[in-house]
Amino acid sequence: MNEQAPEGVRADPPSGVERLIAHVKTLAPVRTAVVHPCDALSLGGALDARDAGVITPVLVAPLAKLRAVATDTGLELGDSEVVDVPHSHAAAAIAARLAGKGEVQALMKGSLHSDEYLGAILAPEACLRTERRLTHCYIMQTASYPRPFIITDAAINIAPTLEIKADIVRNAIDLAHAIGIAEPKVAILAAVETVNPRMLSTLDAAALCKMADRGQITGGVLDGPLAFDNAVSSDAARVKGIKSTVAGQADILVVPDLESGNMLAKQLEYMGQADSAGIVMGARVPIVLTSRSDSRRTRIASCAIALILAHSQRALV
Repeated sequence: MNEQAPEGVRADPPSGVERLIAHVKTLAPVRTAVVHPCDALSLGGALDARDAGVITPVLVAPLAKLRAVATDTGLELGDSEVVDVPHSHAAAAIAARLAGKGEVQALMKGSLHSDEYLGAILAPEACLRTERRLTHCYIMQTASYPRPFIITDAAINIAPTLEIKADIVRNAIDLAHAIGIAEPKVAILAAVETVNPRMLSTLDAAALCKMADRGQITGGVLDGPLAFDNAVSSDAARVKGIKSTVAGQADILVVPDLESGNMLAKQLEYMGQADSAGIVMGARVPIVLTSRSDSRRTRIASCAIALILAHSQRALV
């Protein structure tokens, strides 16, 4: 891939994406509807994932616009299947229906707004909803932390209630299992590590941990409230006298709200040189959700996560 790195990000890519691609090489590519990939980044990311053997793309977009983007950017559509539609709204609706009928096993966002994309997925006629809330996970890796970790939810649920946070945790645990973490350590983040009645995030954290104690949330080890430093640094936790199996070694960071999560993820990406991938959980198929400014590296990494999830879901059937 030859695109320029975003301003503030080093040009030499870390090895996280390459290791991820190598990990999925043994898996058959997943048939993926790419929704309105009508700019260089979204089309390039989909074709990169195709060339890496990660997805078999079905490009759902206006054919004339798609060909124009390919010509202007020197990208080769090759024999990729194209579903010609009049506009982005139709692209989202038709792609969602393809997924609902099982004709594709994953969805990937192109150059359309997230609300338009997710709205089609949530429509009753798409038949993609489950009993779970749709929630977003960033999978990130940075040189300053010894393992990949998940940040959630930083893209869909703006101010989640306790009930929504429970689904956020459940979905993140399912994702962690799919990528090989048998019993993920889940840190419920707040500004402080003690319960404060005036801070709703600390009350929610305590309630989520009790829900785990009572079997309402399973598959991981929860602790919270934990401040960010306690969650990722054993030294910080020790200084504050925190005794926890999660503190200092969290696999999942559950943020209080979308704004804090989005800022945390973007800071890690742009100032911490973190590799990242974005995926939506809670639907019947994996949903790749990237920002319009995300690089082609992020898009291909997100497709690799969708591939892992698709194969994981097949194994459970």
